[in-house]
Amino acid sequence: MDNRHSEYFKRIGKNLKSKRLSEGLTQEQLANKIPKMDRSKISDMENGKEDYFFSKLLNVCEALGMTLEEAVKNNKE
Repeated sequence: MDNRHSEYFKRIGKNLKSKRLSEGLTQEQLANKIPKMDRSKISDMENGKEDYFFSKLLNVCEALGMTLEEAVKNNKE
């Protein structure tokens, strides 16, 4: 992953994890809602370790019932 963008990946991961937990889902349960997704990919995304395709992010957002804007927002603002 390009380190220039690591803070964005970490922020998005934190927002995805927060939403997943608020929905009462495990990583495995979330992964099962998304075609060609496994638990380890969810974990890597949540921990900001995965440089993923934009479509993967959109699929996760859809499965969580959240918007892209919610996924990328900076909660410090």
